[in-house]
Amino acid sequence: MSAQRSAVTAVLAAAALLLATGCSSDDDGDPGGDKSAESSSAETGGASPSGDGADAPPEKGSAEVTKTLATGLKSPWGLAPLPGGDLLVSSRDEGTITRVDGESGEKTQVGTVPGVAAEGEGGLMGLALSPTYASDHQVYAYFTTDSDNRIARMLYDEKKPSGQQLGAPDTVFKGIPKGVIHNGGRIAFGPDKMLYAGTGETGETDLAQDKKSLGGKILRLTPDGEPAPGNPFADSPVYSYGHRNVQGLDWDEDKRLWASEFGQDTWDELNEIKAGDNYGWPEVEGKGDGGDGFHAPVAEWKTSEASPSGVAYAKGSVWMAGLRGQRLWRIPVRGVAGEPKTEAFLTEKHGRLRTVVATGGDKLWLVTSETDSRGTPEKGDDKILEVRVK
Repeated sequence: MSAQRSAVTAVLAAAALLLATGCSSDDDGDPGGDKSAESSSAETGGASPSGDGADAPPEKGSAEVTKTLATGLKSPWGLAPLPGGDLLVSSRDEGTITRVDGESGEKTQVGTVPGVAAEGEGGLMGLALSPTYASDHQVYAYFTTDSDNRIARMLYDEKKPSGQQLGAPDTVFKGIPKGVIHNGGRIAFGPDKMLYAGTGETGETDLAQDKKSLGGKILRLTPDGEPAPGNPFADSPVYSYGHRNVQGLDWDEDKRLWASEFGQDTWDELNEIKAGDNYGWPEVEGKGDGGDGFHAPVAEWKTSEASPSGVAYAKGSVWMAGLRGQRLWRIPVRGVAGEPKTEAFLTEKHGRLRTVVATGGDKLWLVTSETDSRGTPEKGDDKILEVRVK
């Protein structure tokens, strides 16, 4: 971390403390209370062991940046690997999608998503490829409009001229509450080929416990945007509830869904998601006392150490990107009984970290987030980094 970034960060942190009103300290840095304490991890019984008998990951992991793939990205948010190794990356504030060559890092603008209304933490966020992308070439995007957050799919025709390669958005799901803060935004297709979306409660905390609201939830949809078969609540897209602001989703080899969640003033969380479970917000932040029927997190961190966004599963561990914490967390979960022992890597070396995507084996793509109005941009920001892990 450069001296310039350290100094500016210290000034901003001091200002945030003076302005704190108890609102939040999440990703995007809502002012909060005391953030200083050591990290810990928690869930009753810890992460459940892997059902396939796979060996646990090594006790000590590692994460090394092996190259900077791309620079000069503006407010990057979502990342979707294409067949062949190239990447699609969204710009939250500019509402554009850019293709990045997976070898050279060369950038080509694909197009602009019409209807994006970027404000605060809203804008063009998560990206996902259709599970039948090889035949339909559909790209899904989660974005904020003037009236809501929604999910649309667009035909991607790379044969057309640069900037004109996106077809008109076909809205598959709408009506997710929007706000200046807590818009969620991560989408991903699961092993069941269903579309999952993490939403936020927009600062209206009561929405998280209201099963009729789409705010503060993880949603499970068909590719056409209908409530997915087998959802826990009849005729509802809601898969789990009691969330504050979910921005990380990924699955392990046992098809367990892992999700990151912003805390307010005390605890950020990594959760193992079970259909129909209540994750406690706003009644509980972090593990609480283990009562009241709330599903406790697998691991928790002080908000100054995490403020997490994306997660990815690789080499037996969940890897979680930290915004305010400016670090990459490793949470071993394969074959682990009891509380997982978490490790932090790349601390304050690359600024705020937004999105992490596994590409198979030991390689991750990691996206920085210094140009989103909450960071301290330096030359070259923002970047996509290649990281090797174990």
